[in-house]
Amino acid sequence: MACKKLGFKSEVFHLDGQSWICSTGLPSDVVVQVGDTSFHLHKFPLLSRSRLLEKLIQDSSEQEKNEKVCVLQLHGIPGGAKAFLKVAKFCYGVKMELTARNVVSLRCAAEYLQMNEDYGEVNLIAQTESFLIEVFGFWTDSFKALETCEDVLPWAEELHIVSRCIDSLSTKACADPTLLSWPVAGHSSTQSQDDAFAWNGIHASSAASKQCPLNEDWWYEDVSFLKQHIYRKLIHAVSARGMTPEIIAGSLIFYAKKHLPLNGRQSNFQKRNGAVPGSTLPTASDADQRTLLEEIVGLLPEQKGIIPTKFLLRLLKTSMILEASKSCRENLERRAGAQLDEAALEDILIPNMGHSVETLYDIDCIQRIVDHFMMADQDEIEPTSNELTDEGQLVGGSDHSLTPLTIVANLVDGYLAEVAPDTNLKLTKFNALASAIPGYARPLDDGIYRAIDIYLKAHSWLTGSEREQLCRVMNCQKLSLEASTHAAQNERLPLRVIVQVLFFEQLRLRTSVAGWLFVSDNLDNSQSLSGNLVHEGTRADQLVTFDDMRDRVRSLEKECLNMKEDVDKLVKAKGSWNNIFKLLGLRLKVKSCGPKSSSKIFSSGKVLQHSRKAVMNLKEEHSAYNKDD
Repeated sequence: MACKKLGFKSEVFHLDGQSWICSTGLPSDVVVQVGDTSFHLHKFPLLSRSRLLEKLIQDSSEQEKNEKVCVLQLHGIPGGAKAFLKVAKFCYGVKMELTARNVVSLRCAAEYLQMNEDYGEVNLIAQTESFLIEVFGFWTDSFKALETCEDVLPWAEELHIVSRCIDSLSTKACADPTLLSWPVAGHSSTQSQDDAFAWNGIHASSAASKQCPLNEDWWYEDVSFLKQHIYRKLIHAVSARGMTPEIIAGSLIFYAKKHLPLNGRQSNFQKRNGAVPGSTLPTASDADQRTLLEEIVGLLPEQKGIIPTKFLLRLLKTSMILEASKSCRENLERRAGAQLDEAALEDILIPNMGHSVETLYDIDCIQRIVDHFMMADQDEIEPTSNELTDEGQLVGGSDHSLTPLTIVANLVDGYLAEVAPDTNLKLTKFNALASAIPGYARPLDDGIYRAIDIYLKAHSWLTGSEREQLCRVMNCQKLSLEASTHAAQNERLPLRVIVQVLFFEQLRLRTSVAGWLFVSDNLDNSQSLSGNLVHEGTRADQLVTFDDMRDRVRSLEKECLNMKEDVDKLVKAKGSWNNIFKLLGLRLKVKSCGPKSSSKIFSSGKVLQHSRKAVMNLKEEHSAYNKDD
């Protein structure tokens, strides 16, 4: 640490209780009161260095002519009694040291006492200013000087000491330590003057140089010790000097993690809302933290993707606990929504912090975040065509452009499954959040089906129309085989949905069989045309291929028979066919699987008859195929 020695006389001050006595052999003729401490000094050394003390001594002598000792009141001196003791030693020429820890208070005290060059050459103002220039050349000394500005803040700001310290720190923080071979000492490092060296204005010990930081975040920990208002000025300074938003964001995240309860404070929340009824006023600590959080949010760079989504959502949870301003919460919701595809399920499980808590989790907040995501990426994810293939993929769309939306769709489906057991969750809110994601974003609807099933189980009192309304957000045609099997046996689903599931499974099976038969015909024709050109070994390979084909057809036939058994069980469980027809009452509208999308109207009775007929057709086709072979 930089140091400057002043004076040449030996120590002449000693403390007696609350009084400092100057033992020079001459009786004291002036007493200076600074707070509870008194200084018994002599007039000449003081008035010869300070314009203010000269004026005070003259005024006191005129008012108290009969008093041998004049008493001066200096309660407003910056730095208090500790700083005035250093000033007194300077006036008497006693040995003392200027350091980064005391130079700021001495500079302010010298300004207060008007110790300029008119009252002695190389006076205290000049001495402290000269030393400050040296201090500003070193990171550690500049940082220590900036810390001490808190004690004399109004004076330090008026004398531009704070701004000069920040300018020094921002200059060094924006430099590249790896490029300049810059040895930098940390906040807690200690070093002696003899063991130190300087390079390009940077002061550090040889030991510290061995631990030279190689990353651009080397200054994060040091500045995290600064007070909120000073830290804000430093961030503005490094930003003005062109520091990248990524590095600034890293410092803000480090500072927030150190000073904010980002892991939540449920105990305080429960105390305000349960243990102490009627007590909703936050504590002083909460007020300070709320102010700090709002300021950090205001300092976050606006560029998308710089701040991790997980951190933004943690800030959002904390803002709800601390009851931050509405603009602060909206800012965080907008930022998190713009990059929601980077979030995990546990990140969006935000507890409901409202005074009138209806649901366990804040569904409305997630709804707003999802809406922000849809608006932010609308141009990128908007499909060029609304046609879907049998597998639920968008015709003419780009897989890459759909990737973020698909991720968010899976995230929302998982979230709905987590909140579905809440009996207070209204159907309208569930459907609104599920419908916020367009259907083409879900390659499979297994996730939304699982959420619907959990919701139906937890809300057994829903009417038939409400159950059908809930199931409209699901596309039965996009269920996997496993999900379809589960849905076909799910008594919680409306009967209309169960029949739709069975029909689409039968349609999928027919399409699959037709595809295999088409391949079989092509292979058979190919065999006839090239029969005279192939040898016996090739024909044997083809026979193996036909054997595999035969096994596949048998497997498909078995699956079809199993489906028929499931339909028969459903009829026995629900009643006769006529009762099912009366219960359904409406016609089903189904999309064709052909290249050109078209719709056909099937009554419920025709759907089941069509299923039975498909089974018989498959048997006939299989028998004919065996005879031909």
